[in-house]
Amino acid sequence: MTNPQRSSLLAETLIRQFMCRSDNFGVLVHDAASGATLSIDAPEEAPIVAALEAEGWRLTHILTTHHHADHVAANEALKARYGAEILGPEKESAKIPGIDRTVTGGDRLTVGGIAVEVIDTPGHTIGEVSYYLPEARALFAADALFSLGCGRLFEGDAAMMWESLQRLRTLPDDTMLYCGHEYTTTNARFAVDVDPGNTALRNRVEVIERLRIAGKPTLPVSLGEEKDTNPFLRADNADLQAEMKMAGADPVAVFAALREKRNGY
Repeated sequence: MTNPQRSSLLAETLIRQFMCRSDNFGVLVHDAASGATLSIDAPEEAPIVAALEAEGWRLTHILTTHHHADHVAANEALKARYGAEILGPEKESAKIPGIDRTVTGGDRLTVGGIAVEVIDTPGHTIGEVSYYLPEARALFAADALFSLGCGRLFEGDAAMMWESLQRLRTLPDDTMLYCGHEYTTTNARFAVDVDPGNTALRNRVEVIERLRIAGKPTLPVSLGEEKDTNPFLRADNADLQAEMKMAGADPVAVFAALREKRNGY
């Protein structure tokens, strides 16, 4: 398990990130005022329980992003252990174990005292949602947006995913991005291949390499950095389009070309 990481603009909101399974991130969000603790997805029971016990927190809610097994595997076990309420996307409710309440894009909720905004981010799956905590300036994008990457298009198409990423791109630059997996090293190699003239990207790759050598996670990262360096957020950028030999092309076509190239990387 990695060392605890907390990031928030408000001292009473604590965020802890740790590893689950082989490369999944587990994340807990705790509201000190109410005592509520949210798990973003539930990849694996034991690491989540260990993180809760280490902090002395009790799980009250699970915010599910999408139905894939490596994001819902521990839903029912954690619900049985803690009585946690499980929220998840309405479009995938039939595939989410133990779901109690559905959410859709545009919903603004208060979950255990924590303000949560739901953003539709289909593409990886048809109904995936991301969760934005405006007061803590934290975005939980699961498998929609990765650090320097994005999710494979298992159920949606390029146009759908590009629209999803544009929604996320509108969030403030100081938003801290949390993702579902530690894929950043491979994503970084790919990003440099397709965007070699991006100085900000090259500088960031050096930081990523140092983090991984030290055994530290590459997340969270500011959304501002992602906007400058993630090729999948830059499909409408003239410099990247030129590197792809697609100058002036429809950004959806550029995004699709990037995603196809990454699939075989």
